[in-house]
Amino acid sequence: MKLLRIFLKPETTFPLLALLFASAVDVLLVALRVHWTGNWEYFSLVWNLFLAWLPLAFSMTAFHQDRNGNGRGWRLYAPALLWLLFFPNAPYIFTDLIHLTPAMRAHFWVDLSLVLLVALTGFLLGFVSLYLMQSLVARRWGRAVGWLFTLLACGLGGFGIYLGRFLRWNSWSLVTHPVDLSRDIGHWAAHPLADPARSLVFPALFATFLFLGYLMLYALTHLQPAHRPAEPVA
Repeated sequence: MKLLRIFLKPETTFPLLALLFASAVDVLLVALRVHWTGNWEYFSLVWNLFLAWLPLAFSMTAFHQDRNGNGRGWRLYAPALLWLLFFPNAPYIFTDLIHLTPAMRAHFWVDLSLVLLVALTGFLLGFVSLYLMQSLVARRWGRAVGWLFTLLACGLGGFGIYLGRFLRWNSWSLVTHPVDLSRDIGHWAAHPLADPARSLVFPALFATFLFLGYLMLYALTHLQPAHRPAEPVA
């Protein structure tokens, strides 16, 4: 109930309604695709979309805890850490393009459009969550630190997507399989050039994609009116 009250704050209601509407359309289209083809493989998009909502929920919790004066202790740091852990799930859906195999050539463009639509929703969920976390950091330590935090978050997001797509780890593996996950990360750190296209180039390019996409959306949402309405003559 507390999280629901946070969602219904006046300043967040409209973007949340837009994201909820987009998510509902995505789920409906996936369901129609499953009904049309009888293939349940793409229903994983719904699960990935649900995971993309989690970082937004955690970031909103941390943001409002900080704004309401609860800026110390676990009430702030727990949701902030959970946000960082789950943040890669928001843009991860773009990697589901891998499922567009030659066997689906008959309806390739339909599936491509569907995956991109869900991925765009996930990316925007990640954008809003990152914006809230950047605002939190900037309010505490200044705008420059806020942008450094954003750059670092995008870098870690790119690496997290690499862990998910190629090493098949997920966000909760840190709790369920901490030793095995640490071993794989240690092997990556010890042998970064073992497979540079995957282990270095891919996470770096995806981190760049995240940061540039965020930067452009940030700039667009901060556009100022070109002309102010004329003041009425007394």
